[in-house]
Amino acid sequence: MDTLAQVRNGQLAGATRLDLSCGLTEIPPEIFELAETLEILNLSGNCLHDLPQDLARLKKLRILFCSQNNFEHLPDVIGNLPSLQMLGFKSNRIARVDEASLPPSLRWLILTDNRIEQLPSSIGKCLPLQKLMLAGNRLSRLPEEMARCVNLELIRLAANQFEVLPDWLFHLPKLSWLAYSGNPVAADATGSRAGSIAWDELELMEKLGEGASGVISRARWQNGSRHVAVKIFKGEMTSDGLPASEKAACLAAGAHPHLVPVIAELASHPEDASGLVMEWIGGGFTNLAGPPDFQSCTRDVYAEDIRFPPSVLLKIARGIAEAARALHAKGIMHGDLYAHNILRDEEGHALLGDFGAATFHGRTDRLAEKLEVRAFGCLLEELLERWEGSKAPEELRDLVRHCMDPEVARRPGFPEITVLLGAFGLPSGPI
Repeated sequence: MDTLAQVRNGQLAGATRLDLSCGLTEIPPEIFELAETLEILNLSGNCLHDLPQDLARLKKLRILFCSQNNFEHLPDVIGNLPSLQMLGFKSNRIARVDEASLPPSLRWLILTDNRIEQLPSSIGKCLPLQKLMLAGNRLSRLPEEMARCVNLELIRLAANQFEVLPDWLFHLPKLSWLAYSGNPVAADATGSRAGSIAWDELELMEKLGEGASGVISRARWQNGSRHVAVKIFKGEMTSDGLPASEKAACLAAGAHPHLVPVIAELASHPEDASGLVMEWIGGGFTNLAGPPDFQSCTRDVYAEDIRFPPSVLLKIARGIAEAARALHAKGIMHGDLYAHNILRDEEGHALLGDFGAATFHGRTDRLAEKLEVRAFGCLLEELLERWEGSKAPEELRDLVRHCMDPEVARRPGFPEITVLLGAFGLPSGPI
C-alpha cells in the first residue's frame, strides 16, 4: 500500500499503479502528476463521495477501484476516461448511475452491494463488456439496450428484486456464468435438509483458504478421529450473492462422486455464524487452475508449463460434465463452472466445489442449462490447449465448438455431452 507522503514528495514519479487507503475525503492533486503513466488507481477503503473533473487527465488509466467509500452516485467524470477497462465501486451507497458515467471501453464493471434501482441505457454502448457484477442492489429490470452487449460472458444479478428476467438475457451468444439467486424469479430450494454438527464437537486447525463468502479451515471431528473441512460464512454480501443461497445450494446438490462432499450444517457457533462441515480433501488434490486476472477477465489462469495426458484430461472433463448433469437434473445451475473451482488429482479424478453463484432455476429451464454448457465448453477448450503429446482429436474440438455455439438453443445438453465424452474410451457411469 502506498502512502500519501510518498505521493507528495515525488517518490512515486512514473508509477503505473497507485494504492491509497488512508481515510481520504478528496483526491490529493499530486496524483495528477502521474497522468502520463498511471494505469491502475485503487482508492478503496477511504471516505470519498465524489471525484474531481481533473480525473479525466488520467488518459492511460485502465483500472479504477473505489470500493468501500461513501459514493451515492457514480461520478460522470468516469465516462471521460478513454482507456478505462475495469471499474469497481463495490459496497458504497450508490443509488444513481447516470447516463454519462459509463465509458464505452469498459470490459469489467463491479457495482456489487449498493442501492441501485435502475441502470442507464448507455450501458448498451459498452460493447466490450464481458463481466458485470450487480449482486446486492435493488434492480427489478435491465435496460433493453443491454441486449447489444453481445460480449457479456459473466453476469451477477443475485439478491436484487427481479420477478422476471428478460428473454434476451438467455440468448446472449457468449453468456456462460449467470447468478440470480435471492430474487423472486429464482425457484425455491428443494431437498435441502441435512443433519448438523455442533461447533463444540470440532477442533479447528489451520486455515485452508478464504474466498468471497467465507473461510475454510481443517478441523478434527469425532473426538479427533476424523479430519473435516469447515466453512464459516462471512454473513456479508459477496460478489456472487448471499452466503445463505450458497449454503442452500450445497445442501440441495446432495452427494455425487464429482462434487465436494458436504457432511452437515454447522450448529451452535458462538457468534451465531452460519457454516458447513465438508469432507476434507486430503493430499494429492490441487486446484485445476487459478482464477481470472485483470488481463484475462473471464478466463482462468493455468500454470505455464502444465500439460495433461489424454486419459487424465478426458477423466477431468467427463467427471465435471457428470457433476453438471446431476446438478441440472435437480434444477441447480452452478453459475461458476470454472477450473479454479475444481480440485483434481494426478489420475484425473475431479471435484467441483464453491456454490457461491449457484441458482435454483427449476428443472424445466433448458436455456439455463445451455448457458452453463458454454462454461463447460470454455473449460474443455482450455484443457485441450494443454493436451500432452500430439494434437487433440478433432471430435473433441468439434464438441467445444458445439458447446460454444452462439445460438444457445443449438448447444447440446449435459446428458449428450457425457455420452460424447464416453465415446473416447472412458467407462460409462461414475468415474
